[in-house]
Amino acid sequence: MKTPRSKIGLILLAFIAFISLGLPDGLLGIAWPSIREHFSLRLDALGILLFASTAGYMTSSFFSGQVISKLGVGKTLALSCLLTSVSLIGYTFAPFWWVMVLLGVVAGLGAGAIDAGLNTYIASNFGEGLMQWLHASYGVGITLGPIIMTVGLNLYNAWQWGYTNVGIAQLLLAICFFFTISMWTQKEQKEEKKLTDYQTPISETLRQPKVWMSLLLFFIYVGIEVSFGTWTYSLLTLSRNVSTQVAGYWSGSYWATFTIGRILAGLLTRRFGINRLVLAGQVSALVGAILLWWNPFPTASIIAVSIIGFSLSPIFAGFMSGTSSRVGEHHAANTIGMQVSVSGLGAAVVPAVAGVLAQNISLEAIPVYLTFLFVILIALYYFSSSRTIKQTNLLS
Repeated sequence: MKTPRSKIGLILLAFIAFISLGLPDGLLGIAWPSIREHFSLRLDALGILLFASTAGYMTSSFFSGQVISKLGVGKTLALSCLLTSVSLIGYTFAPFWWVMVLLGVVAGLGAGAIDAGLNTYIASNFGEGLMQWLHASYGVGITLGPIIMTVGLNLYNAWQWGYTNVGIAQLLLAICFFFTISMWTQKEQKEEKKLTDYQTPISETLRQPKVWMSLLLFFIYVGIEVSFGTWTYSLLTLSRNVSTQVAGYWSGSYWATFTIGRILAGLLTRRFGINRLVLAGQVSALVGAILLWWNPFPTASIIAVSIIGFSLSPIFAGFMSGTSSRVGEHHAANTIGMQVSVSGLGAAVVPAVAGVLAQNISLEAIPVYLTFLFVILIALYYFSSSRTIKQTNLLS
């Protein structure tokens, strides 16, 4: 059965939206040493900006269902890109650190609702392979981000250049989505019941033990993913004496291998099954983290970064598309929104703790910290996916 042209258009727009979500996330890790010097900040001040953007991200993703139901997906996409554009361009004009932190809240608001909304839409209407490709689009954006920032630093010695160009790209995307709003408002004939058709109260969903385990999975995983992306450049340049240009491009390779892995995962999901891919990814990422910690030879760090990026690739999308099997269809739509929300919290807390460890111990403490988190993640995945866990209420 052929996919209608209208749905193909929606899929393409969803992919474009996820590319736009990835671009800003790829800038910060490379820009942070320069931003820190520009504002005369401590190494662990990064946590303040992460928490600010997370506050906006969690707020908009938690209420994404209500936002999309009122505005529609097309308008939400357009508004999201507009808010992100304003914040990124605003970064370059911020006279004080606190102004940049406030703009971080705006950036988070722009990203959160569309992230949760598109994840729910794809999980409800398409298969696991397409979910992998959706998140591969995010990987494209977050791979381009470090490259753009590295070019700006090397050619113009200005971190503002990268944010300005990505901000302009976000503005163009907002205009694009504005003129394609009608594609998202087309009505479809009622088919089988979708995840979005269930009207399960959030209070009932929150009483399910597997829901809480699923939320913890996303908190830890996204925290690990963002920590590697954020701190790899600093680790390589400030602790392991890798040149800024080489470190910049190899930090970008983390996201490049990450994206390639997601494209391949979309092709291999049906053959091997999503659970096998996700478990294999976690184990091989653990091996890469141990190699990064051990660092037995000069190029070990660079090899480890690529291994970790490739290994992490199928995990988030696999976790997301497996939501229904973990928590049940009645709670899946609610849980997906909460997973996206708690992912934002993990993206702020885990890298911020890494920054505190780097400030008070050394940057070398970061790979040790993340290795132990991988061990916890694998154990959580095993138990949350086990059919032997009883579906009992937390409050019973």
